Amino acid sequence: MIELSDDLRARMERHLAAHPRREVPLDDRRRAAVAIVVVDSRPDDHEDPYDVTHDELQVIPGDISGLDGRMTGVSGGAAFLLCRRAARLNRHGGQWALPGGRVDPGETAVETALRELDEELGVRLDDSAVLGVLDDYPTRSGYVMTPVVVWGGPDVELVPNPDEVAHAYRVGLHELCRDDSPRFVRIPESDRPVVQVPLGGDLIHAPTGAVLVQFRWVALDGRAGERVDEFEQPVFAWR
Repeated sequence: MIELSDDLRARMERHLAAHPRREVPLDDRRRAAVAIVVVDSRPDDHEDPYDVTHDELQVIPGDISGLDGRMTGVSGGAAFLLCRRAARLNRHGGQWALPGGRVDPGETAVETALRELDEELGVRLDDSAVLGVLDDYPTRSGYVMTPVVVWGGPDVELVPNPDEVAHAYRVGLHELCRDDSPRFVRIPESDRPVVQVPLGGDLIHAPTGAVLVQFRWVALDGRAGERVDEFEQPVFAWR
């Protein structure tokens, strides 16, 4: 486990400040923002209440042996917040996501990330909690997504909005640092590698997976300048 501490906060803030952030032009896409929120967690924080069928797992490219789609056994120590999106949503229902959404007119990406965090999970934080911003990631669904790293701290209470979030999870940062993470597979529809981040009994794909890989490399490992914008999304996310 990685301990939630003032030292961790200072180290991540320092690493993010040293990263030469890459911006992506919108072209015909819309702007969005997500929050990577660092909080505390206990090893017994939760059990995943959702079952995933074998047919649902079949959409995952590559080796899915040993996967059951459940997010269990992942908490403990410093963690980030991950959402299973509500199945009723028109776009990407049931998929894994970081709290976030479309940038409204007149908003900055930071303002959007903090607003969406409040609206989706009931966590209200201000600009002083922002540790830094990672690279823009252009999605196949027509957005340029800006990831904002936020310090939630030890006493965050989650109140998921059922209209948008089926369930919220505290995933230990140590899960991002596994020896088998990230992994990559090829698909016939693209010459770019599809990135996969193993968490619990599932695999997190881009765009969320790409953002999490850069968060690990830059904020945790201090590898300034590492890029992930060429990592591909699986076909099921191309809408």
